[in-house]
Formats: sequence, structure tokens, C-alpha cells
Amino acid sequence: MAGRIVVFGATGYTGELVARALVAQGARPVLAGRSARRLERLATELGGLDTAVAEVDRPRTVRELVDRGDVLVSTVGPFDSWGDPAVEAAIAAGATYFDSSAEQRFIRRVFEHYGPKAAAAGCGLLTAFGFEWVPGHLAGTLALREAGPDAVRVDIGYFPHGGGKSRGTRASLKGFMLEPSFGFRGGRLRPERTGVRMRAFDIGCSTPRYGASVGGTEHYGLPAAHPTLRDIDVILGSFGSLSRAMPVLSVGIAAAARIRPVKAGLTAILDRQAATGSIGGPGPTARERNGTTVVAEAFSPEGDRLARTTLHGVNGYTFTGNFLAWGAMTASQHGVDGVGALTPLSAFGFDAFHSGVTKAGLTCAEDTSLSGRRPPGT
Repeated sequence: MAGRIVVFGATGYTGELVARALVAQGARPVLAGRSARRLERLATELGGLDTAVAEVDRPRTVRELVDRGDVLVSTVGPFDSWGDPAVEAAIAAGATYFDSSAEQRFIRRVFEHYGPKAAAAGCGLLTAFGFEWVPGHLAGTLALREAGPDAVRVDIGYFPHGGGKSRGTRASLKGFMLEPSFGFRGGRLRPERTGVRMRAFDIGCSTPRYGASVGGTEHYGLPAAHPTLRDIDVILGSFGSLSRAMPVLSVGIAAAARIRPVKAGLTAILDRQAATGSIGGPGPTARERNGTTVVAEAFSPEGDRLARTTLHGVNGYTFTGNFLAWGAMTASQHGVDGVGALTPLSAFGFDAFHSGVTKAGLTCAEDTSLSGRRPPGT
């Protein structure tokens, strides 16, 4: 018998997208969050769903959301501040856990701190199960498969095309800017600053698009599937005009963040910026008008580009809602492969994962005619 699906944070921007996508796929999730009134209103609109009130500052209420065999989807962020109660609840219950986090420090905590606890409890944890950082696993795998065993490096670029940011995303940006990040260099995971490297990708615009390096779950998942890998760069193209200056800016930001009063001041500034504007994010019209591109390029030891894969498709928020719904439905009906902290590839296998990404709105076009070419802007 399939377990229940519980969406924690259902009345938030991303949580509502997930709830609507689940209902569109035929599920009847339990909607959970802080406000009984808002939950009931959404539950009625979606066909009379069950609801449950739970708050992260009352961990017992979160723990009561799930039992063994259930699926818990958490969209309550910023996750570095508020994400732990949901992970701990899933582990205590033996439930499968998903979240929409993109935050580097939280990702490391799930893999390195909570992963062993989940393995002992016999359940799986899937963090960052949205636009950041799922598509890079698929694009990277396709490029590396085409390149073959000569590939020792893969660069993955994420490029949204407009559409704005939700308040939750803006709140999470302080983690990107102020907290330590990580990379995969020389065959192992290493601590490093956000934005320590910068490069450009040709994604069909009039000029190459620049981005800066960040820590993603690709650093955990791709080396296990491709043992020849020595280096992975995940490049986020959301820093705009700051991208080309990030290697220099990151030095100053890292130094400032080590001084408590300065870090507190920067945190306050970023918190105020996150609190401005709409509580939600881009509406349906804006999401429909704007899409995303994800690129992966595989390289030889000499730096020659061996293969390239490009994914095009829907707005990142739309993808996140759809893909979290797909993952939760699949896990509820068929379970996941393995226990502990998992990646999309390890949890579902390549074929099912590829199908899930396509259903969520991203499709790929492989370009294998790039042998020997050097990328722009490196």
C-alpha cells in the first residue's frame, strides 16, 4: 500500500506549486504548515484535502506529520535556519524525505550529518530536489556518457531566463554569499568560497552568459557514477553583472564574514532585501513567459571539450514544483533505491530519473560535434 504524501510548507510559494502539481498528477497529499486558515482555504480549492498544523519551532508537531512508509516533502526555508526539524522527523519515522533547498551548508549537513542517521533508520533523504541542483545530474551524466572514459572534468551551468525570485529564494541568498561552500577538485570534495571560479557558456544568446561557482549535489552524485572524474564545476548564472567579478568579490565577502559584527550587519541587510516585495514569487504568466537552460560540458585531461549536453525548458520554479511532485509520487508508489542521503540518480536509476526530468518540463539536445574546442570565458 502506498504511503501518504505530506507537503510541509504547503501554503508557501514553492509548497503550493508542489501541492498543485501533486493534485494534477492524481495524488491527494496532506497539506501541512503554520496557518490552519490558509491550509483549509488551499485544501478546499484543491478538492478537500486533509490538513495538519505544524511549526518548525515546535518539532513535535513536525514529527507527528509522518509515519514509516510516508513521504515528507519540505519546502520550509531558508533551510539552514529552519530545515532540520523536517529531516529529523523523517528519520525518526522512517519516512522518505524530499526538500527544495539549494543551500550549500544545508546540503552538506544532510549528506554528512543526517545521511548516516537515515541509513541506520532505513530511510532515504533527497535534498535539493528541484531546479537547483537536479538538472545538472542529468545533463552531466549525458555529457560524460558521450565523452567516455577520457573525461576527467565536467562543467555544469544553470541559467534562468527572467521570471523573478521568490522571497524564500532571496532569503536563501545570504547562505550563498556568507556561508562556506564546497567544490569537487582533484578527485575529492573540498571546502571553498562561493564564486571562487567564473566562466561563460554559449547558450544561444547574442553573447556568452557568465556565472560563478557554487556547491551543488552534483559534487556528491556524479563522482560515484563516473569514477574518472577529477573536477566538477557547478556554475550558477543568477548573479547577473556580478558574475565576472565574483572571484574577487568572494575574497572580500569571505573575509568580512569571519568578523562577527560585520557578518551580522551583512546578514541584516540581506534579510531586509529578502523581506521586500511580494511574499510569493513569479506568477503563472511570468513563469510561462520565462524558461531555463542548463548546460554540461565534459573535458579531457588536456582541457579539450569532448561532449556537451543542453537542457531547455520551463521556469525553474515550475520545474521544482513538478519534479518534487514526480519524486514524491514515485517514492510513495514504488519506494526509492537505497537508504541514507541519496541523489536523483542513486534513488531512481537513470532511466526513471531521465523520464521524471522530461515530465517536469526540461528536454535535452545533445551536441557531440565539439571535440577539441575550448569553451569561452575560461
